[in-house]
Amino acid sequence: METFSLPTLFYCLIAFSKFLEFCIAADTISPGQAISGNQTLISSGQIFELGFFSSDNNMSRYLGIWYKKTPGVLVWIANQNNPLTDPCGIFIISNNGTLILLNQRNDTIWYSNSARAAQNPVAQLLDSGNLVLIDNLTLSSESYFWKSFDYPLNSWLPGMTLGKDTSNGLDRFLTSCRDSDIASPGDFTYKFDYKGLPQIFIKRGSMKKFRTGLWNGVRFSGLPMPINNFFFPILASYKELVGFKYEPKNKLVYTRVTLSQSGILQRIVFMEGSSEWTIMDAIPNDLCDNYGQCGANSVCRSYKSSICECLEGFIPTSPEEWKMLVWSSGCVRRTPLDCKKKDGFIKLAWVKLPDLLEFWLNKSMSTMECEAECLKNCSCTAYANSDITEGANGCLIWFGDLIDIRGYSEANENSRINLSFKYEEKADDPASGINDFWNAYFGVGFQGHLCTGQDIAVKRLSKNSRQGLEEFKNEVVIVAKLQHRNLVRLLGYCIQGDERMLIYEYMPNKSLDYFIFEHSRSALLAWPKRFDIVMGIVRGFLYLHQDSRLQIIHRDLKASNILLDINFNPKISDFGLARTFGGGEAEVQTDRVVGTYGYMSPEYATDGTFSVKSDIFSLGMVAVEGGQGLGTIGYMFGGFMLKI
Repeated sequence: METFSLPTLFYCLIAFSKFLEFCIAADTISPGQAISGNQTLISSGQIFELGFFSSDNNMSRYLGIWYKKTPGVLVWIANQNNPLTDPCGIFIISNNGTLILLNQRNDTIWYSNSARAAQNPVAQLLDSGNLVLIDNLTLSSESYFWKSFDYPLNSWLPGMTLGKDTSNGLDRFLTSCRDSDIASPGDFTYKFDYKGLPQIFIKRGSMKKFRTGLWNGVRFSGLPMPINNFFFPILASYKELVGFKYEPKNKLVYTRVTLSQSGILQRIVFMEGSSEWTIMDAIPNDLCDNYGQCGANSVCRSYKSSICECLEGFIPTSPEEWKMLVWSSGCVRRTPLDCKKKDGFIKLAWVKLPDLLEFWLNKSMSTMECEAECLKNCSCTAYANSDITEGANGCLIWFGDLIDIRGYSEANENSRINLSFKYEEKADDPASGINDFWNAYFGVGFQGHLCTGQDIAVKRLSKNSRQGLEEFKNEVVIVAKLQHRNLVRLLGYCIQGDERMLIYEYMPNKSLDYFIFEHSRSALLAWPKRFDIVMGIVRGFLYLHQDSRLQIIHRDLKASNILLDINFNPKISDFGLARTFGGGEAEVQTDRVVGTYGYMSPEYATDGTFSVKSDIFSLGMVAVEGGQGLGTIGYMFGGFMLKI
């Protein structure tokens, strides 16, 4: 208990002699009553207490609210910006319902600013920690004229709504305290943002430090809510208010959220029967929680050894900085989008959706309508559903760079959010001239660029591909052993999880069918060049059939599998269906006929018998196509529709 000298105490009694009735330990105060000295209000459940206290670092005095069982844990201060500088202070309620804090000279230090007047005002300290001004005749929460929950400091209590109320202009947010002194405002804020879809930021001044991600109807996409026994989140959305709050699950567990002096948001609990508070979790929790940790157009994954990676189709803006683990410069597109070509989308799951910097929102659109809207807008970068409460609906479209994407482990089902971002599709567009080479078996392909300066072609096996894992491994094993100027060179491969990729040398002139089947491009291949191309293919097959250590039957030669380098030198590709022959084998019969009809030899198409002659037949078909510029012509052989 605080003590005063007799002269000081006598002076205080004289100064406040007009307040005839002094308050005892109750939860309400009415006009004519007062709180001063060591007197307090205590909530009915003995959870919170209101009274005067002195700052740890000086003799200034404040009126505040704290937990009764742990008096050092303050949750609210009335006069944070205007402390009492004398030992006397008095807290009263006026006849019209204004809460007032006076000093020993009866100067007003602080007062509540309710827009309405109460006829029978009463101030009450609730078990939630909320000091409210109500009409004694109604005692209804709907008739609150003023409440301390509208003016939070660094503590967020259950039932307290953060957000903006347009009816009165109040914007409720947390502010950190400087050092350990709650009476001194700090540099950080935890504030609700209402632009587009709701999200919450931790900021230092105007600089974003952390972002919860967008509210998707269930949770914030950047706050995967673990199962807990302490609280459940609620988005409060009314006509004049959009905000966020949480309610307790267990009345025997006290829960509070605080914004620390260093900008860390901590969820802290106090168990009944315990002697201290326990920190349950905190954000930012790791590097990927930092806003924009990896820069633009990138994903941060804390569970990987290298946490930053560019989105597919993007490369580091500054490769040298990325080598030094400085990722802030982010990533840029390897190839700019071209609306005249066919753009596609790559789905990115288990992520926190990007920040809303440039965006468009339509809450009534379906997923298909959203994708179509993005495709027809050249400036669209990505899209996602805005709500997942009932399936997936609503349309959110981003323009420009994608900032602050965080990836989560698939083990966390609560994080399942899909972001579809746009890239220049080179796989399924027949006009691209890369069609069959890229997607006949693998599904999609990309052009890449190594840090050494070498261009590469990446073939990615799709999950719905006709080529399975065995064919994929077969191509890797066979092509890795081949070295010939008329065979495409394998530079590397990837087998990780469901991903299957092959990395080849890049062929800038695409494939043979790109030229011979299109009249305007066909003119670029003079007859001498066509002859050279056929001879190059012959040399490649001579190596495969005769000069290599193992005799190899390709089984799927066609114009789209003949790639052309910058000088139009042909290179045989796509060895997924190839077979190796032993020294004594001349031909083999199989029950599984694979390849492309029209290029198959008749005996292979009819009874599955193949040999080096099968490849020679296919080579002849390619030579015929190259000469006449037309596709193969169909004919019947043994009940099978073939082509010639």
